[in-house]
Amino acid sequence: MVRALFLCVHNSARSQMAEAFCKKYGGENFIAESAGLEPGTLNPYAVRAMAEVGIDISKNQTKSVFDFHKEGRFYHVVVTVCSKEAAERCPVFPGAPITLHWPFDDPSSFHGSDDEIMTKVRFIRDAIEKKVQEFVEAWPRVIE
Repeated sequence: MVRALFLCVHNSARSQMAEAFCKKYGGENFIAESAGLEPGTLNPYAVRAMAEVGIDISKNQTKSVFDFHKEGRFYHVVVTVCSKEAAERCPVFPGAPITLHWPFDDPSSFHGSDDEIMTKVRFIRDAIEKKVQEFVEAWPRVIE
C-alpha cells in the first residue's frame, strides 16, 4: 500500500484534485491525502470542474500539513503541486523517501468571466489527471 500526500499552499484546488484522482486511479493500492501550508476554503471552480468528470469533492475539508506532521503521519511519496511562482512557499513534509514537484498554476489566481475561469480550471484539472494517471501506472518507478 503506497501512502501519497499531495501538497499545495491552500489545499483548496490542485492538491484536492490530485488526491481525488489518485483515489480513483490508484484504487486499493494507494492511500491518498492532501494538505496545505495555509489551508483556505475549497475552490468552487475546482468543485465544479471535478463534478464535470463525475468526482464529488464538495464535502472535502482543507487540511494543514502541520497537523499531519504533528500526528506523525508517514508517506512513501510527497508530491507538491504548487506553481513555479509559489515554489518557495510550497509546503514540505519531512521524512518522505520520495518527493516530486509537479508545478500547476493556482486556480485562485485566475481572472476573467466565469467561462474563462472554468476553461483554465478544466485545463489544470485535465493536466493533474494525466500526471496522476502516469504516476499510478508507473509506480514504483520514480517519475518526474
